[in-house]
Amino acid sequence: MSAATDAARTAAHTGSVGSVGQSVRDSLVIARRNLIRMTRIPEMVLFGVIQPVMFVVLFTYVFGGSMKIGNTTDADVYKDFLMAGIFAQTVTFATAGSAAGIADDMQKGLVDRFRSLPMARGAVLTGRTVADLAQTCVTVLVLAVVALLVGWRVGSAEPTNAGKVLGAFGLLLLLGYAFTWIGALIGLSVRTPEAATSGGIIWLFPVTFVSNAFVDSSQMTPWLRHIAEWNPFSATVQATRELFGNPGVVQSDAWPMQHPVWASLIWSVLIIAVFRTLAVRKYRSAAA
Repeated sequence: MSAATDAARTAAHTGSVGSVGQSVRDSLVIARRNLIRMTRIPEMVLFGVIQPVMFVVLFTYVFGGSMKIGNTTDADVYKDFLMAGIFAQTVTFATAGSAAGIADDMQKGLVDRFRSLPMARGAVLTGRTVADLAQTCVTVLVLAVVALLVGWRVGSAEPTNAGKVLGAFGLLLLLGYAFTWIGALIGLSVRTPEAATSGGIIWLFPVTFVSNAFVDSSQMTPWLRHIAEWNPFSATVQATRELFGNPGVVQSDAWPMQHPVWASLIWSVLIIAVFRTLAVRKYRSAAA
């Protein structure tokens, strides 16, 4: 009896490990499929890079010198203050691409084809979000080069090091990956890619602008400042700015502003956990 029980437990454990392994392999296959598709449609990557570059140039040269950061309106100070917000906005705007891509696959019937294959149910969505993360990495790299060209520098306000800078980019990419799961849910909830594009981006404007990304939140009215300080987006911007050693780190009694790195990690992991669960559940019902 004991031997039979042990054998059953071993088989169950092996099956569980095998299931996880299959899910990982299936997700990587889907991610590879989406990456190949991106390389065959280079304008997708090109347009994704052009938009944040335009934001950098416009905000730097149009608003620089008119924005008050701390007690100064120095354009160079604002330039260094701005870049953490631009980086964060760029990674979150990948949400629209995720939503549109998944909606397009649903409309073309590709999801039904995937369902006919012996593959993990969540692999289609995981593969898509991983591919979008890879594209976001390329966009962030190009954006960093452009930022350096226009004069952005790390350590301009506080000393930093390579480990902190890499940690800042890691937090940015984690936030971007978390938001792609919101995009996945939106893409599964609408009927057309056009609706997914609109639905994937319209709600991002209040999220990114009611924050500390582009202005000093300490200068906001009290109720709006409270919203901005508890905004998950603000936590990542604050953490990134702090790790970059750039000016404009807001002094606040709000917990996310006092512990921005931990707040950023907690918010991103929480968003992934909630919206991945909702997206996979929606995928199963939408593709049934």
